[in-house]
Amino acid sequence: MLLSILLPLLNAETFAVKPLRVRQGEALRLTADASAEAAKLGKRKVPLFPDGQSKTGLMPIGIGAKPGTYSIEFLDSENSVLAKTSFTVIDAHYPKQNVVLPKAVAELKSSPEERENVNAFRAEETPERFWQEPLHRPIPGCMTSLFGVERYINGKPTGDYHAGIDQRGAAGTPIHPVANGIVRLAAQYELRGGTVAVDHGQGVTSIYLHMSKVLAKPGDRVTIADSLGLVGSTGRSTAPHLHWTLYVHGEPVNPNQWIRNVPCAVRPVPNAHQPAKHTQTATFSPHPAGAEGSDSSAIQR
Repeated sequence: MLLSILLPLLNAETFAVKPLRVRQGEALRLTADASAEAAKLGKRKVPLFPDGQSKTGLMPIGIGAKPGTYSIEFLDSENSVLAKTSFTVIDAHYPKQNVVLPKAVAELKSSPEERENVNAFRAEETPERFWQEPLHRPIPGCMTSLFGVERYINGKPTGDYHAGIDQRGAAGTPIHPVANGIVRLAAQYELRGGTVAVDHGQGVTSIYLHMSKVLAKPGDRVTIADSLGLVGSTGRSTAPHLHWTLYVHGEPVNPNQWIRNVPCAVRPVPNAHQPAKHTQTATFSPHPAGAEGSDSSAIQR
């Protein structure tokens, strides 16, 4: 009788999910008994990795997840359920944003090779962990576009969301990785421009776009002190800035859960005699002088 009472209590301590209330587009931290091999949420299954006497891992919550209560299953090597833990997804209330782009820039598309390379990068899983917390901002500039905003281009809905953040940066500013890792992609692309992608291990990856010059090479082992490339305005961009995305098991997640990014100063609201050319509901200023990078889930940036 006593054993039947204690077992659920022991399981509750051995198998844990944090935080118990998570916003859309964030990640859960998982802790499990050493016998666990994976965790499952709906159709998504993620590996767990040895961490001392237990196992740990990360579970991304998609930006489109419906608010509500969910349950994560912890599985052994034969996919038998060892334990279940519940948590709640809450509405992140991401704003809408209109991006004004010249027609030629707005119509840029990624090539099949670009899509294939980025998708392959996002699918990679390296069991070794290179990252440590805290993560670091890749450049010091303030944040000009939030993660998760619903994107409109030239007033037309795209059905996409901004899968990373944009930071203000002068042309030529060195770009550093948010954590140590291995460079998996380093190339010039039609849509993303100068691009470097870094594998930080155990499902954490990041990608940096619009570089004027790519300095890293595939296979490079990099630290937060290394320069991946220089801030530019290549690809679908109209002025120098940095767009970057943080992924957990290939799913874009909100970098603001990991790093404190400071929004740029709010611009005054135009009066009736000065109509705004760039409309967004986010409470920070857009890029200066029409600078704006576009990143959405649909283009897998």
